[in-house]
Amino acid sequence: MDISSSHRKRTLLKVIVLGDSGVGKTSLMNQYVYKKFSQQYKATIGADFVTKELLVDDKLVTLQIWDTAGQERFHSLGAAFYRGADCCVLVYDVNIHKTFDTLNNWHDDFLKQADTGNPDAFPFVLLGNKVDVDGGNSRRVTEKKAREWCASRGSIPYFETSAKEGYNVDDAFLCVAKVASENDHDLDIYFRGIFETPSEAEQRSNCAC
Repeated sequence: MDISSSHRKRTLLKVIVLGDSGVGKTSLMNQYVYKKFSQQYKATIGADFVTKELLVDDKLVTLQIWDTAGQERFHSLGAAFYRGADCCVLVYDVNIHKTFDTLNNWHDDFLKQADTGNPDAFPFVLLGNKVDVDGGNSRRVTEKKAREWCASRGSIPYFETSAKEGYNVDDAFLCVAKVASENDHDLDIYFRGIFETPSEAEQRSNCAC
């Protein structure tokens, strides 16, 4: 098989990362894409995304990973950003039980707003982050409890991660890429107009096309 022809069509996979504010969503993404960790991240406002290319089963794919604000007041952004997603990554902090308790809300809210067509088959991956904190002594959610939750939600893949140490981050996102590839629906997921300035939008509406 001609390798160049197999790579000509690049598959773009849209991944949404959800979870309470402060669980390490931005840190995980930056560790994965840039191999960097900082204590200085500001809270994400609205949504932002990073991209990373990788090979999945000899196919070149581009992950477009969307980082969304964990605050309730940004939930209204959900429908526009969730639509067209190929996988949803749920993140909680193993040291803060409340962030685990809200996973059901994030999971169900995503399915409700994303309009996936087949909610039962839509791929999720769960990450239990910050396993490095205090050598694991301040942990509040056990791995067993997390795996039981995943089993109850249709055998969701589960990874324990440390964005700070880089532990399990690559493996987790490789799994994300694989399940997203299986769900790839070849839809155009570029949202025209989201990042336009008012003047650009006016120019577009005034054009004589």
